[in-house]
Amino acid sequence: MKSNRMHLKYFQKSLFIFLVFTTLGFMEVQGAKSKLTVQDLRTEYKVNPIGLENLSPRLFWKLSSQNTNVLQSAYQIKAAATMADLKSENNLLWNTNKVSSEESIQIPYKGNSLTSGQKVYWQVRVWDANGNISNWSEVASFEMGLLSVSDWKASWIEPDISEDETKPYPSPLLRKEVDLSKEIRSARIYATCHGLYQINLNGKKVGDEFFTPGWTSYHSNLQYQVYDVTAQLKKGKNAIGVILGDGWYRGPLVWQGNKNLYGKKSGLLFQMEVTYTDGSKETIVSDNSWKASTGAILKSEIYDGELYDARLEKEGWDKSNFDDSKWSKCIEKEYDNSILTASVGVPVRITEELKPIQKIITPKGELVFDFGQNMVGWVQFKLQGEKGSKITIQHAEVLDQEGNFYIDNLRVAQQKDQYIFNGEGVEEFQPHFTFHGFRYIKISDYKGEVSLNDITGKVIHSDMDPIGDFECSDTLVNRLQKNIQWGLRGNFLDVPTDCPQRDERLGWTGDAQVFASTACFNMNAAPFYTKWMKDFIVDQKADGSVPWVVPNVVENGGGTGWSDGFGATGWADAAVIIPWTVYQSYGDTQILENQYASMKAWEEYMIKHSGDRYIFDYGFHFGDWLAFAEYMSYKYNAPDYGFAGAHTDKDLIATAYYYYTTGLMQKIAAILGKDEDAKRYESIRPKIKAAFKKEYVTATGRLSSNTQTAYILALSFGIMPDEFKETAAQRLADNINELDHLTTGFLGTPLICQALSENGFSDIAYKLLFNKRYPSWLYPVTMGATTIWERWDGIKPDGSFQDVGMNSFNHYAYGAVGNWLYTQVAGVQIDPEKPGYKHIIIKPQLSDQLTYAKANIESMYGEINSHWQKQEDGSLLLKVTVPANTTASVFVPASTTSGLYVNGKEISKAKIKYTEPSNGYVKVEVGSGNYQFKTTQK
Repeated sequence: MKSNRMHLKYFQKSLFIFLVFTTLGFMEVQGAKSKLTVQDLRTEYKVNPIGLENLSPRLFWKLSSQNTNVLQSAYQIKAAATMADLKSENNLLWNTNKVSSEESIQIPYKGNSLTSGQKVYWQVRVWDANGNISNWSEVASFEMGLLSVSDWKASWIEPDISEDETKPYPSPLLRKEVDLSKEIRSARIYATCHGLYQINLNGKKVGDEFFTPGWTSYHSNLQYQVYDVTAQLKKGKNAIGVILGDGWYRGPLVWQGNKNLYGKKSGLLFQMEVTYTDGSKETIVSDNSWKASTGAILKSEIYDGELYDARLEKEGWDKSNFDDSKWSKCIEKEYDNSILTASVGVPVRITEELKPIQKIITPKGELVFDFGQNMVGWVQFKLQGEKGSKITIQHAEVLDQEGNFYIDNLRVAQQKDQYIFNGEGVEEFQPHFTFHGFRYIKISDYKGEVSLNDITGKVIHSDMDPIGDFECSDTLVNRLQKNIQWGLRGNFLDVPTDCPQRDERLGWTGDAQVFASTACFNMNAAPFYTKWMKDFIVDQKADGSVPWVVPNVVENGGGTGWSDGFGATGWADAAVIIPWTVYQSYGDTQILENQYASMKAWEEYMIKHSGDRYIFDYGFHFGDWLAFAEYMSYKYNAPDYGFAGAHTDKDLIATAYYYYTTGLMQKIAAILGKDEDAKRYESIRPKIKAAFKKEYVTATGRLSSNTQTAYILALSFGIMPDEFKETAAQRLADNINELDHLTTGFLGTPLICQALSENGFSDIAYKLLFNKRYPSWLYPVTMGATTIWERWDGIKPDGSFQDVGMNSFNHYAYGAVGNWLYTQVAGVQIDPEKPGYKHIIIKPQLSDQLTYAKANIESMYGEINSHWQKQEDGSLLLKVTVPANTTASVFVPASTTSGLYVNGKEISKAKIKYTEPSNGYVKVEVGSGNYQFKTTQK
């Protein structure tokens, strides 16, 4: 009996323990389930976008979990035309059911065919590798644009207003009143124009976008925008008002002062579709029933600014019951609507407001305000003046060495806004269709007092999502990083401009390609580049040659006499390098597919003109534009434009780029399944490399152009013969040590630190970074720069200026060093075999001159962090964050595993995969989560 009781107790105890642990296990599983969530749903990179034209829009989401090593094993997407159908799972447009896949980005919609204006609601849930399932995500949506030319019921209209082509054009005002007889469920406006437009409904601006419809190659590619205006309409009378501006379409453009480059008349295409609560619909369109006039905007031009006469305002013109009986009619016109395309880029918005930090009376007695930051946008003021009195606001980037307002570097661009008061109390003004690059403004012609509080700087740019930042223990380097970001913001205004202040502001392809990777570390630039790259296709010549600027407005070389404005190496290669960069940064194969014909055309152009020699020496090339040229610049007082300052032979540079671009084309063709092209390009590369060796490399490994840029490109692009790589790297390092500074221009500078770091000379790379003397990155910082300069010596050490013909103080090309700050100093790198940060490489290169460095990047999967810091006891702490659904290889700077800890545990006991030290690093493989690596080595 006793034995049976003991067995019974043992059984009861065992059962209790089993139930407890089973319950705990169940709770743990439930807890794991609750911790796995899906968030940040996007379509085509955007949150709940409207006006899409991609019939298979791509979907994105992020996983969130407090657990480590979280990988998605499957997902399920459901989509419906209404929220009710989505929730009830009735009439679904798409139900993937459970799909075994780790992919959580770039997922194409494959449901029922989409139609114009259709709205789709969607949700997703996921399973992790352990079979845990998330709840359904929050509901996201996307809405289609007008998918067929026949969907456009509106007519193009132009105001029947007489205009003098020899003078600036006043901005036309267009209006239409409509009576909406029923309660409104929803309303959309579809709009575009020849020029720029601002739409007002019932007296209020529609949307928060500026410079619509954006700048494209208008004859082939004209964007339209879509607005949800449900909340701005009402039952009964409504008034539509549209202001038209000249913009890039017909305003003065390029340094030649060209006007009417795309057309002589501004025009509007407008369509508003209203759905009533009873299900009926009504469409309001632009037609000859619209009225036109002009108002207070007498001039609004991108380079020269705005002239606004408030006495000419037509009060209430954009509201109902306005008397427009004396207004002119609008004329219906025929234009090709097949070129219309939904806007895929990033809207230009006001993203920040700055107050001036100082009021200055200059030595010349001028009233100047300092905003403390070189910015792009305009100034808004609230001031009072007598009727007919005027205020003039001029914009400048710098003051001269005497402290006076300096605008010589603007060339003929005026950057001037003028306002004439109507005399009715405090008046508020900001310009409409112009933007300025400035830190300082000069106010003149105004009789009253102006205080710091009376004016506000409005910062504008393409409103890309900020995704990255870099910081270290050196305050000057941190200011350099801010300058890079401000330069990006100032020059990403619908197209990547070369400068935002003088009479240029063009989409220079070379500047853009060298900076693209840096841009992608700091901003989500994928939709921005997607939009811009579309114009490469239409502006490219039939022979494959790519223009210097896109959109192309410098035909025949812009009057330089150098060439026809096409085919410059390093510039034209943007057609291949930028799509490749977007693919690497965001895992976006669609941009490769879209641009492939354009990329291949440029590649074939190089193949044709290099011939059997495999040396690309055909046509005009800028070379290493604005390379340091001390001898030419100062002995002969000659400006070091590309032809004078690019000491590296241009054919050497062109052949190196030919090799590099051919390698990218080989990879791209393979990714897209174009195997014949891939094999062909693979077969060409060794021939280019052999030709390069024969033509440019001596028997001892010296390059015929014995310059920093020559060695940088040869090493970075892999065209240097293998047996001479160490020699080339040593020559590069020796040259820098001998001169004690860099000598590179637009093509060499972006790669110099990378080339040094990758070849064992990180100490030399850091030496260049920390150099404060001209020429260097920090020299402008020590001179007070708040953006990147176009010239290494935009302001010379004696305070004088470089050549006024080309001296921008906001020009991002040299800011391409930002790529090295992220990838080498902080150590966050993309695995080229698993793009978009699906697999992350963390490999920082330390410096004795830094005590810490860190970078964070909000990737398509989530936030990545790398933060290394030297401790007071001499140890090193490396903190790493790896987002869910990714993995990482972390290279911990350590020469031994002894004394190496992971999250407080010795690495040998941490149940983590690692390798023995090699080249000063211990390689550790990790999944998602937060990690602290500490090495106690002194």
